[in-house]
Amino acid sequence: MTMRIALPVFAVLAATAATTVKAATAVAVATAPAEKPNVLLICVDDLRPELRCYGVSHIHSPNIDRLAAAGRLFRRNYVQAPTCEASRFTLLTGRYGPPGNDALFRRAAMLRDDPASVPPSMPAWFRQHGYTTVSVGKVSHNPGGLGGPDWNDPAQPEMPFSWDRALLPVGPWQHPRGWMHGLANGEIRGDPGKMDVFQAVEGPDSIYPDGVAIPEALRQLEQLAADDKPFFLAVGILRPHLPFGCPVQYYRLYQNVEFPPIPHPKKPAGRTTWHGSEEFMKYNRWNRDPNDDPDFALEVRKHYAACVSYADAQVGRILSTLEKTGAADRTIVVLWGDHGWHLGEHAIWGKHSLFEESLRSPLIMAYPGLPQPGAATDAVVETLDVFPTLCELAGVPTPDFVHGTSLRPLLEDPAAPGHAAVSYTPGAKTVRTDRHRLILHKDGGVELYDHAAPEEETKNVAAEMPEAVRELKELLQSRLSRP
Repeated sequence: MTMRIALPVFAVLAATAATTVKAATAVAVATAPAEKPNVLLICVDDLRPELRCYGVSHIHSPNIDRLAAAGRLFRRNYVQAPTCEASRFTLLTGRYGPPGNDALFRRAAMLRDDPASVPPSMPAWFRQHGYTTVSVGKVSHNPGGLGGPDWNDPAQPEMPFSWDRALLPVGPWQHPRGWMHGLANGEIRGDPGKMDVFQAVEGPDSIYPDGVAIPEALRQLEQLAADDKPFFLAVGILRPHLPFGCPVQYYRLYQNVEFPPIPHPKKPAGRTTWHGSEEFMKYNRWNRDPNDDPDFALEVRKHYAACVSYADAQVGRILSTLEKTGAADRTIVVLWGDHGWHLGEHAIWGKHSLFEESLRSPLIMAYPGLPQPGAATDAVVETLDVFPTLCELAGVPTPDFVHGTSLRPLLEDPAAPGHAAVSYTPGAKTVRTDRHRLILHKDGGVELYDHAAPEEETKNVAAEMPEAVRELKELLQSRLSRP
């Protein structure tokens, strides 16, 4: 039985705008046929592909593992940007975009100024094709999808015309901005230096932000499943985003667990996209640095793992509710991490680099009738591919404005080939192929890493492989030059 708690909900009710979007002018909006499948999209913040289903034995992730056993796990999925909003921009629009955390708000401004020039988002596209679209939690960058000083201004939607309902119960955290960086029992981040980088407090799931948002997601799921229309429900789980706080029961899972050594933990030599882990280091760390304090590094890793298990528990609640509604047999489920996260590799604690650890993220797709459920694929794919894939699986027309490629061949055969993945930051861009990663800095500096060599991304071989550099530069340019 689901407990219903009265909590303040900030909601923006998106206006109908099919006639304002150039790409949708020729589309007749009609009631969707009953056989169209639902879509359940679960977005998890800062989640590394460090889960039991990805072959990591020390992590407790039974619910995500259960989804992987019923679906297709993509071992080499890459995001377009190692930061929240720019990565979510590509998921939600199917297009390359700005590299910063203002990407979706810049798009929203363009929609206000020249709506005919902006293609519809993925939820808007499904909405125009008869779906009820709902988001709960952190789906776009701002939880609840609004701007303003406290991220609760209905006049500033982050994704105009996309959602029938965009919801965020904030509980004791007062507003979405407080919820975003909240710790136990309503603690809101003011000065980051006065907020602990990690904590584990006794209590139920509801003492942390996800614990008040997920019950709303379950209510929406129950309501949508009872409707005749197909639904597109996106649920954003905050943890394991900084600060690493979760109920102590999840931390206890790791108290006596042995963690493997951190691979390549030294700061890289030469020109790279290494940074000083500013997002992590600005919190209260009790004057300790994980790069020179192994005991503290282990504690950080355990608290991150505890937050992963807390997030996994929320995934379990969502999947169990889907099954209880009876809608599981007509629902496509996607679990996606918005980027990776360094836990000491290359002496980085955070994201924002163009190394593998920042750009590789979990991606799992499951639906009834999937061939070879539980089989994983090693093909290189990217976040851009989710939009066209969901269109093809749902029987919705695939728009010509998306930059990605449908993953249906890999869903039908996990041994099918993939394709190169492109990513970027404000100062550099990269392309990952089956064997290489090329990083091209804005000033012309080049890094090339050979994943067929034991050194992988610890040795720049650009000087030794000029022909590979030339070919990958051309590939990178061609991918990013799409209109």
